[in-house]
Amino acid sequence: MNHLLGSRHTIILAVLLVVATATATFAQQKVISDDTQECLDCHTTVTPGIVADWQKSRHSHTTPQDALALPEIERRMSTAQVDETLNAVVIGCAECHTMNADQHENDRFEHNGFVIHTVVSPSDCATCHPVEVEDFSHNLMSQAYANLMDNPVYKVMVDNTNGLATFNGASFHHEGADDMSNADSCLACHGTIVQVTGSETRETDMGEMDFPTLSNWPNAGVGRINPDGSKGACASCHMRHQFSIEVARKPYTCAECHKGPDVPAYKVYSVSVHGNIQKSVDKYWDYKAVPWTVGKDFTAPTCAACHVSELVNSDGEILAKRSHRMTDRLPWRIFGLPYAHPHPINADTTTIVNQGGLTLPTELTGEPVTSALISADEMAVRTTNMKNVCSGCHAQQWVDGHFARLDRSIETSNYMTLQATKVLSTAWEEGLAQGLPQGANPFDEAIEMKWIEQWLFYGNSVRFATAMGGVDYGVFADGRWTQAKNLQEMADYLKFLRAGQEKK
Repeated sequence: MNHLLGSRHTIILAVLLVVATATATFAQQKVISDDTQECLDCHTTVTPGIVADWQKSRHSHTTPQDALALPEIERRMSTAQVDETLNAVVIGCAECHTMNADQHENDRFEHNGFVIHTVVSPSDCATCHPVEVEDFSHNLMSQAYANLMDNPVYKVMVDNTNGLATFNGASFHHEGADDMSNADSCLACHGTIVQVTGSETRETDMGEMDFPTLSNWPNAGVGRINPDGSKGACASCHMRHQFSIEVARKPYTCAECHKGPDVPAYKVYSVSVHGNIQKSVDKYWDYKAVPWTVGKDFTAPTCAACHVSELVNSDGEILAKRSHRMTDRLPWRIFGLPYAHPHPINADTTTIVNQGGLTLPTELTGEPVTSALISADEMAVRTTNMKNVCSGCHAQQWVDGHFARLDRSIETSNYMTLQATKVLSTAWEEGLAQGLPQGANPFDEAIEMKWIEQWLFYGNSVRFATAMGGVDYGVFADGRWTQAKNLQEMADYLKFLRAGQEKK
């Protein structure tokens, strides 16, 4: 009996020794700077949720020198070195919110003896992640604010959607949308312009403190214009304050902005085989692994697998390089404006002007503005990039067959949009609707709004459903059936307008 008790005590002591050693090792690795510790001393009480999130983050447990010691293919940092003051401490509050004070002259302020800024921008993240920030700057998302609000065609649609419509007894008077409504609508995803507009004094647990007031805040839109002049928000995908690669890789993150009906990517993914597998068995997946090994870490692609993450096969061979320029594997811009077309060369699409003088990448009759769009050779390169991702699981014939169907889907959905354009153009030419030929709002009459739905909702649904394997969604849920139905309704409405004209 004593022998058994002695053995038990020995085992317990051994376990305690292992735990104590692990705890000591962890404590040695987790070196928090004095400045960040001062932040934590207050904010553990003031904003406990933020602190708890950060404590769960990789930033709170890893120093840059630890990160750089990993083999290159396993690194999450893309810089080769960081400043010595950052090298041996974990990345905490002070390391991000006091970063690059000279660039934050418009939004920095004194706070408990520190000069800090509220909005941590891509320029700050570039200290450790310069390649990702540079990639993102060439991404359509980084220009999302200007591409929407500085395009006179799209801006009219924004105002018509978000602005107030006042009925005057015969028709509607449309007012431009206010900033707050836009920030709560389109710009929640596209991003707002954030500026310091003044300051306010608040009573806090530490006494009275002065804080800057920020315009169009809060916002984490992908094309946000930050007070330091940078564009974008890394927290759109890597949510504050965990900045988790796992969160960014899960489809629910992309679903925040890509759910439809204009961009039904998540809805399509949800009904696809890939989406079914992800929801069913992803509890066995490793979303944190870098690189991401097909078949080992995950068994069906998510949005990030297809468009962003660095993927390798079981032999460690690279199938796709990591890129935060989301178009590197995309030949077609299937989001029709109003037709699907090759991707723009430049992320700033406000410079594109078609032959009709409109800031659109295609003519109203469907021809692409080729000078502003990538070449056939570049499209082939990007197609190969995406096919390499597919090849991690699928044979060549399967992959080729899938992309052949996508090409046909683009062709047919564009054709159905063209027919809708012909109906609308006829209404304009006959004076039955007031639009582009008359220099009027092209989005404020019933037949015009049905034309928008033809490409913005239904054409997009057809293409996304084919591209992502959610085929049933592309038939009866805002897809082919709805395109055909909407087209017939437009033609019938044209007859109604003609009949009304004849009675006058």
